[in-house]
Amino acid sequence: MTDVTDVTDATDEQPALSFPFPAADPWEPAREFAELRGRDRMCRVTLPTGDTAWIATRYEDNRQLLSDPRFSRAAAARAGAPRVRRAALEARSLTTMDPPEHTRLRRIAVRAFTTQSVDRLRPRIRQVTNRLLDALAAAGPGADLVAGIARPLPVTVICELLGVPAGDQARFGAWSRVYLSAVGHSAEEIENAAASLKGYLARLIGDKRRRPGDDLLSRLAHAPEEERLDEEELVTFGVTLLVAGVETVVHEISGGVLALLRAPEQWERLRARPALLDSAVEELIRFTPAAVSGGTLRVALEDVELGGVVVRAGEAVLPAVISADRDPGVFPDPDRLDVTRRPNPHIGFGHGPHRCLGAQLARAELGIALGSLIARFPGLRLAVPVAELEWVLHGMQRGPKALPVRW
Repeated sequence: MTDVTDVTDATDEQPALSFPFPAADPWEPAREFAELRGRDRMCRVTLPTGDTAWIATRYEDNRQLLSDPRFSRAAAARAGAPRVRRAALEARSLTTMDPPEHTRLRRIAVRAFTTQSVDRLRPRIRQVTNRLLDALAAAGPGADLVAGIARPLPVTVICELLGVPAGDQARFGAWSRVYLSAVGHSAEEIENAAASLKGYLARLIGDKRRRPGDDLLSRLAHAPEEERLDEEELVTFGVTLLVAGVETVVHEISGGVLALLRAPEQWERLRARPALLDSAVEELIRFTPAAVSGGTLRVALEDVELGGVVVRAGEAVLPAVISADRDPGVFPDPDRLDVTRRPNPHIGFGHGPHRCLGAQLARAELGIALGSLIARFPGLRLAVPVAELEWVLHGMQRGPKALPVRW
């Protein structure tokens, strides 16, 4: 391992860049990422809160950052730590714990997201998808794919998984979008959205304790004592799944379809060879900039060398996974969508102990939505020029507000 004394102890001679970077072409990663990957060391950015952090843009730097226990998620949730959003992080969330607490909670939760568990959900995902596409076809020959499938599909799937009644599902979209925002909402608005989510889930979990159903919250609420989450852990876990399981998938579906429609030869290749669907899903996860950075802040617990600098204890580093997944040192011709790309060692679902718990579910939703769209509407095309699309740009997730298409 490199001794930290042999590496630049940088105060960064250049002024920190403002992050998130301006979205000149929001359907592509910000142009600044490519410039930063070419530097010989990491640079600092100023976050929406006014705090500063290092930003990791190269593939290997991100892999180290996401797997090195000296970079802590729990430390990023402590009072006074640098943060991206104006509201404080949930200290008892699965996403903000370090081992051993994180290991215990993840071991309990992971059973709902194994390949076998997701395979059991596939028939229901297909059923919901077909119902949504039936409605699109009946109203066509034009539609908004965000409202028509990209949003209602993951909302329905995650709410049914958790046991949220159908009549309550519409509430979560607004709450989760505010909760995830980095700019455009005050700390009070974000905290109010979090309180609404937590208050609702606390009441719902109380109902599950009295009248359990065949859903994840019921199973967790009635788990054996040695595997049981306390009330705060269970509520926070529900919030994490609702938010992460909806917004990310919404933008992956809409952004993935947009990427294919912008590269019609790839759409045609996939239409002609449905067996390419699995590799297409992996490529779209690599290629689609559905997040502003694709990672959450880590805080160094001690001085650590990373990306050509010494990150001092207490300093934050922001992973830029969407930049890492365009690193030309790892991905030949990285800015080209290629549904046949193999190997494809992307880190779109993260890396290390905090790798996305719901990766298999997200793959299933994206693959079923995409495959069903191609089969049902092989002549799908954009109804407006790409430059006329309006985008969600105020949160940590990024995607078109609407995706008008025709067939």
